[in-house]
Amino acid sequence: MGADAFADFVAHIGAFHITERTMSRAQREMEKAVASGEVDERSKSHYLDAVRRYFGDFSREARDHLRDVDRRLEHINQVHFNLTAERGVAIKRIEATETVLRDLDRIGKPQAP
Repeated sequence: MGADAFADFVAHIGAFHITERTMSRAQREMEKAVASGEVDERSKSHYLDAVRRYFGDFSREARDHLRDVDRRLEHINQVHFNLTAERGVAIKRIEATETVLRDLDRIGKPQAP
């Protein structure tokens, strides 16, 4: 990775809101080193390790969260499906009982008080 590409990479990482102390410190140090043109292989390697660790952890956390959201959505979809089916049954019961009551009125049986 050339110096310009590395500087762009550091700037890209700097655009993230980093709250973890170790990564934040590594970012600040590397931004200073890039600005002063004093990026050595050791500091670059240390920085890249910190980036890999931070974003690897972040990626795992995001994937875990996505799995949890997907699981919850699957549950909601199942509940929605079940309630829709129950609603259909309730409508059919209402229709059936209304038919009986209409038939009862039609044959002239008076309604009980």
